[in-house]
Amino acid sequence: MRSLIRTLERATLRDIALVCLADALVGASFGAISVSGGLPLWVPIALSVLVFAGGSQFAAVGVVLSGGGALAAVATGLVLNARLLPFGFTVADVLDGPRWRRLAGAQLLTDETAAFALQQSEPRRRRAVYWLCGIALFVVWNISVLLGALAGGLIGDTDALGLDAAFPAVLLALVLPSLADRRTRTAAVVGAAVAVAATPFVPAGLPVLLALVGLLFAGRPTAEAAADEQNAANGKKEAVR
Repeated sequence: MRSLIRTLERATLRDIALVCLADALVGASFGAISVSGGLPLWVPIALSVLVFAGGSQFAAVGVVLSGGGALAAVATGLVLNARLLPFGFTVADVLDGPRWRRLAGAQLLTDETAAFALQQSEPRRRRAVYWLCGIALFVVWNISVLLGALAGGLIGDTDALGLDAAFPAVLLALVLPSLADRRTRTAAVVGAAVAVAATPFVPAGLPVLLALVGLLFAGRPTAEAAADEQNAANGKKEAVR
């Protein structure tokens, strides 16, 4: 673990810590909502260990608490988690090694781990940030869900505390610097517009998938932008030497 930390910059470690903090708040909210809604204590704990996907867990529990069956809850979670499929292709290079390591790495695949890995251009740093972020989030999420579930009805109305807004607020803060790039900004705006417009008409989880349409409007990088990226990469190589 120490070797992983030494590989990363201090700003990256700070961002991972912020995401873990937001995850802790949301995890506690999930545990409390599940138990206070009438589910047994083991349900949110088992979901957190086996599924480890906050959005899918909230969606599945929401279906059950609203009177839906287990099959409907599983289908909802699968639809919402389908967005991780393209993420898996983009970070496949960090999941090398024996089968058990690839399986463990796949379990740690989330929006956050993929986002942090994609920010790194060097393979060694990509692997380091993926595993460090994934392990940290897995530990923090499961502990916070356990504590929230134990607290149960003591937390009461989690929406009144604003816990549900903490996670998207931190993610937005992390994404904002990337919006300086025109292509990224165009894709994000179009994707967000499509998701918002589709939300009243399609089941939960599908708006996120439909937001991928924004990638079609990003366009290809210009020759000048490609040259700048190549020069930056060459500069990093020279600095390492």
